[in-house]
Amino acid sequence: MRVIHSVHPEDFRTYQTEKIRERFLIEDLVQPDKLNCVYTHYDRMIIGAASPVNQTLKLETYPNLRAEYFLKRREIGIINVAGNGKIVADGQEYAIKKLNCLYIGKGIKEVTFSSDDPGQPAVFYLLSAPAHITYPTTLMTIEKASKVQAGDASTANNRTINKYIHADGIQSCQLVMGLTILHGGSVWNTMPPHVHDRRMEAYFYFDIPQGQRVFHYMGEGQETRHILIDNYGAVASPPWSIHAGVGTAAYSFIWGMAGENLDYTDMDAIKIEDIR
Repeated sequence: MRVIHSVHPEDFRTYQTEKIRERFLIEDLVQPDKLNCVYTHYDRMIIGAASPVNQTLKLETYPNLRAEYFLKRREIGIINVAGNGKIVADGQEYAIKKLNCLYIGKGIKEVTFSSDDPGQPAVFYLLSAPAHITYPTTLMTIEKASKVQAGDASTANNRTINKYIHADGIQSCQLVMGLTILHGGSVWNTMPPHVHDRRMEAYFYFDIPQGQRVFHYMGEGQETRHILIDNYGAVASPPWSIHAGVGTAAYSFIWGMAGENLDYTDMDAIKIEDIR
């Protein structure tokens, strides 16, 4: 399992393109019949993806977790971004359609992933954080997710924010998770930007049309840089960094946080005119 170490914001100012991509960008998560995970030292978040096509994939533990099974001291949030599939957690089966979310709490020993149709395989995006107590395994459909309409077509950021795991939704120890869908003609996300010093954030971009890209902006509000991202690319964002993006076409993305609190609105806004 690849490990991403923490970066000081003053060091980040000196990074060139390749080093920024090396330290924050997560590519090749989605590979046929593989389950890939990356461990970050930002609030010990694990970012991963399970892509079953012809095989059933099992969530195995890793040597650096020092745990007999993956969820011995962790919780996990899972969102399917492709074809219909199934997740089995300690013998309980859950049907997971596209954009549905499953939360699995601490203590579940065996988790497997499969696709209903190899011709239209599921892609399960995973976020896992340390957990101190056990919350029940919970499935939430996209229809049941708490929705916020944000932005406007005139500023090219008309979007629907879907909240799954949060203080008023699926209960967790520290994981917060949801997804944002940009409406046709809109390309900006999380603009104006913000930071939240009490928790990190991870972005996972999907449904980017072939040949199109997203410019993901990060860095301190007055020292921004960008990473060019393809479909199924993820970024580990430090607490001191903004996390915003603009695409060459409309797209969707999953956001997830771990840290000190579960308050979705706990953020420090940065005015557009103050960005540098």
